[in-house]
Amino acid sequence: MFNLFPKKKKPENLKEVLKKFAGLEKRVKENCRKLEILEKKSKFNFQKIGLVRYNPFSDVGGNQSFSLALLDANNNGMVLTGLFGREGNRVYGKPIKNGESEYSLSEEEKKAIEKAIKTNF
Repeated sequence: MFNLFPKKKKPENLKEVLKKFAGLEKRVKENCRKLEILEKKSKFNFQKIGLVRYNPFSDVGGNQSFSLALLDANNNGMVLTGLFGREGNRVYGKPIKNGESEYSLSEEEKKAIEKAIKTNF
């Protein structure tokens, strides 16, 4: 529960009430400023995720390979691809800027990026 007058005696007159409200106004403005900073910073956190599992090799069963896109609010981030095969596993990472990469992308990587762009937490 919200208490306007914590730990201290309640105001006895209008002057004391107005003084308390002035203090609250200052605190609200400070909290709004901090919230704006957090909102700006959060745009650079991973907010969008797209995962595609698949089987790239006919001799290996199951969809154990994957492409995972991790993007921020501006569709910048990375796509990680893990290829599972009998001879070993390989993991690749490619940077993504504005939903695209300077490197060639597989169909699965493109699908993972598309899924991520459509996702919004």
